[in-house]
Amino acid sequence: MAQTSAFYRAQEAAQHKRAAGSTLDNVRMIATTAAAAWRREAVLAERREAAQAGRKDPKDGEAAPLAASPADMDEPSENPDSGFSDDVDDDED
Repeated sequence: MAQTSAFYRAQEAAQHKRAAGSTLDNVRMIATTAAAAWRREAVLAERREAAQAGRKDPKDGEAAPLAASPADMDEPSENPDSGFSDDVDDDED
């Protein structure tokens, strides 16, 4: 299960606090690097959470259907090879 962005932000803050409270250069460097890594994870989690929130129907809170609408299915495909596939019968042995 993926963690929330709040978890990653808390870890980032803890690493910044560790870096600020250390007198050792190597500890500050490692903690600062770790904080940057937690920040990157938080950004990814925020994007994931935003995408999940965008798929929800605000009325009932359930995920919106992923299927295309019938109107979209009537439009021609953007794939230039669409309709040119060979109908191969796999049962021929």
